Amino acid sequence: MTVRHWAAALLLSAAASSAFAQTVPGPFLGSVPQGTASAEPVALSLRDALDRGLQFNLGLLLQEESSRTAHGARWRTLSELLPRVSGSVSERRQVINLEAFGFPAPEPIVGPFNVFDARIGLSQRIVDLARLNADRASVHRARAEDLGIRSARELVVLVAVNLYLEAVTASSRIDAVRAQLETAEALQRQATNLKDSGLVAGIDVLRAQVQVQQQRQRLIVAENDRDRAHLQLARAIGLPPGQAVTLTDAIPFAPLENVTLETALTDALDKRADLQAARDLVAAAEAEARAASLDRLPTLSVDADYGTIGQTVSAAHTTYAVAAVVRVPLFEGGRNIGARQEAQARLRQRRAELDDLRGRVDLDVRTAFLDVRAAAQQVEAADVAVTLANQELVQARDRFAAGVASNIEVTQAQQSVATASDARIEALYHHNVAKATLARAVGSAEAAVTSFLAGVQ
Repeated sequence: MTVRHWAAALLLSAAASSAFAQTVPGPFLGSVPQGTASAEPVALSLRDALDRGLQFNLGLLLQEESSRTAHGARWRTLSELLPRVSGSVSERRQVINLEAFGFPAPEPIVGPFNVFDARIGLSQRIVDLARLNADRASVHRARAEDLGIRSARELVVLVAVNLYLEAVTASSRIDAVRAQLETAEALQRQATNLKDSGLVAGIDVLRAQVQVQQQRQRLIVAENDRDRAHLQLARAIGLPPGQAVTLTDAIPFAPLENVTLETALTDALDKRADLQAARDLVAAAEAEARAASLDRLPTLSVDADYGTIGQTVSAAHTTYAVAAVVRVPLFEGGRNIGARQEAQARLRQRRAELDDLRGRVDLDVRTAFLDVRAAAQQVEAADVAVTLANQELVQARDRFAAGVASNIEVTQAQQSVATASDARIEALYHHNVAKATLARAVGSAEAAVTSFLAGVQ
């Protein structure tokens, strides 16, 4: 899967689900771990996670090697246009049968005798338009792979931010569940005291005990989710296996200011590395198509050699040869026709991919923009819901304490608080992920993602 395909999958997954780590394709969730695990947890900020991801993430490392491969291929193609110089030194002792070469002689066997030959050879293409265009294509391919590194870095930033946000979200859920557990335990004590006083029935105590156990179960699940999120984060940024971490950044809610859809679309078309790489791939395909068309033309090259030859080193004499060679392809069994058809097909494919990518960039920006706005509204609505649910719980507890209602109302109010808290935490996660996704869609995730998360561009 190419970096462009990984980009599309990640952008679609990032704001879609908190199960991002389970749906991301490719090697961007892997890394090359560095160091050894310490007994003490490592304090990890968002900036630290980004820096480590940009050093050790497997997807980025593989893309860097792909870029080096492309540059090696470019040197191979360029070598066809550069002079080739070779040298040789040989000394032979031989016997020749003249009759074998068509020279009858009374004594057809000549030798044995020595031949010493020291020579330098030169071969240079002077005119070869097909090779010239092939070299131009390799330049564009190498540049596209270099841009692929930039695109891969953007993806690493998006992955690291998302995994960090998932870990922060998991920790927030633990804090919320612990608070709800403390409330449930207080309500259990209250129900027990009221029962001992003869004001409520025993079933009210049982309901309170059920709520306590449910909150303890939720706490176990939340702690497990946090530990799993820490493992995923550590795996993606190259921490040593088994290294415990402590997250230092809370990343609270911050509305995104001073960002318009028109500006984001303009920036995306200018900055997206994958879009620039697609343009280079089109240019490479155009050069390949020209090379295939020009392969039918004659080529001109110069071959020369210079050296000394004789029976011994001291008796050797200088000799040289210079030749201008014109090669004219007359019939190659349809090879040129096949090469042109393949090159034209690749060119149409690259152009179609570029057109599709332009549309995808527009879709990425618009979708992320909508997600940011919707998630911000969800956070605001969730804040109101949390406030109302807490008020409902307070009133239900007062009614229960006054003996005018059973703790069924209290139990329902507790569930309302838990639901509202979870919705608020989830909405905050989606809002921050949407902002990070927007930064990636614009093409400035590495440079500006922390600013986006802080609410400014």
